[in-house]
Amino acid sequence: MARRIAVAAAFLALAVVAPAALAQAPGPAATPSGPPNVTAILEKGGQFTMFMRLMKETQQDTQLNSQLNSSYASSGGGYTVFAPTDNAFNNLKPGTLNSLTQQQQVALVQGHVLPQFYSMDSFQTASNPVRTQASGRDGPYTLNITATANNQVNVSSGVAEVTINNALSAVKPLAVYSVDKVLLPLELFGAKAPAAAPAASQGKPKKGGSSDAPSGSAGSDDAAPTGAAGARVVGWSFAGLAAVLGCLL
Repeated sequence: MARRIAVAAAFLALAVVAPAALAQAPGPAATPSGPPNVTAILEKGGQFTMFMRLMKETQQDTQLNSQLNSSYASSGGGYTVFAPTDNAFNNLKPGTLNSLTQQQQVALVQGHVLPQFYSMDSFQTASNPVRTQASGRDGPYTLNITATANNQVNVSSGVAEVTINNALSAVKPLAVYSVDKVLLPLELFGAKAPAAAPAASQGKPKKGGSSDAPSGSAGSDDAAPTGAAGARVVGWSFAGLAAVLGCLL
């Protein structure tokens, strides 16, 4: 009887200890669940308030997160975001953003997004010009990305050029890089074409002092007689003078 009680006590102790041991055993590292969220990454960065507000006002945060969700599910090419800091926006000429229409503000945000995931290493093999999410009448807005021998990456919009210093996130399908300048698109902020020269005046004198316009109005009473008409006037004048002289004599 004592033996049975001892065996039962041993089984009872095993039943209590085993689950606790299993709970404390180390397991595989947890992996992030679900697609990345660009808003959450920028919030964690702590210095992208103006860019986040611009994305929200143009609804590009919702659109990009939706595209990330699709890209995550389908293992697509992913996206790369160049996020200007608050200081970058503060360094813009006053009124720059307010001078843009709603559609142009959308293009400004989309001009900071590449429809492909780029790690720092893959920038080395980027083929310029690199297409962005923005597009206009002449096609997509583009950037030029160059990598130097010391692993420094420069990004140029044709108006602004900046060096990438910090990756906020670089896990496929989303890479977010902090930049110290706003990448103003060339299509919106490039030099304007010079105005066309005014058309030449119809009445401009030709060489030699002549003009396309007539020198006198047709049928004018002030016009001097010319040619045969002038000869007839002179003839009648002499005839009248001779008649007057004949009467006097």
